[in-house]
Amino acid sequence: MRSLNIGATGMLAQQTNVDVISNNIANMNTTAYTKRRAEFNDLVYQNYIRPGAQSTAGQTIVPAGVQLGTGVRTAAIYRITDGYGVTKTDAPLDLAIQGRGYFQIELPEGKGTAYTRDGAFQQNGDGVIVTHDGYVVQPEITIPDDAVEVYVNTSGEVWVKQDGETDEVNVGQLELATFVNEAGLEAIGNNLFTETEASGAPVLDNPDAEGFGSILQGYLQTSNVNAVSEITELVSAQRAYEMNSKIIQTSDEMLSTINQMK
Repeated sequence: MRSLNIGATGMLAQQTNVDVISNNIANMNTTAYTKRRAEFNDLVYQNYIRPGAQSTAGQTIVPAGVQLGTGVRTAAIYRITDGYGVTKTDAPLDLAIQGRGYFQIELPEGKGTAYTRDGAFQQNGDGVIVTHDGYVVQPEITIPDDAVEVYVNTSGEVWVKQDGETDEVNVGQLELATFVNEAGLEAIGNNLFTETEASGAPVLDNPDAEGFGSILQGYLQTSNVNAVSEITELVSAQRAYEMNSKIIQTSDEMLSTINQMK
């Protein structure tokens, strides 16, 4: 019975769906997390009578045919990149992006550049602005030791007021990167993404330029996971899993009936 295999593919697909939803819920408080959505495709069909085939010598055409499906498979897991919010922190190096764009992060050991919307930055021992893992934000910006206040405007300019001085000093300019296909970025963990052929090459410019978001100092971007929606999706996936398991149970009972025939 092909229904046994069909039910099995359905259970595997819904298990994947539950895995994706579980990860969304687990990261609902993760800074700048983008929720995921699983997409599914039907599998190849077995053609017993092809639609459009000739049914008689008189060349009449079969209008529908007989096609039996063989189940379902996971086609893709998409990132949903809209619906963000922000939360106020008042920390001078907490930066949120309002609009499109990613911060550039230099990976250690010459592994290239990663991208993130998690703007929870700090200073290392040399005053350089880094991520919570110590990765340097690009372009590299150093805060002087005697800085008493740090300002970051919407255009990404970093200004400091030094001890005993009245004038502010510009110590650097943040840049953002945008991609033609943000969903094509590869997630590598720690709120970081890397460029792929699917995402296209990054386009760099200053914040608040045309097509780029602006910087909001003292705020962090929140996850775009909606808890109520995810719980609803979880219940739906659970019911679908149960129904697919019922297919296997029913098919087994049908086989048992056949075996008992004399």
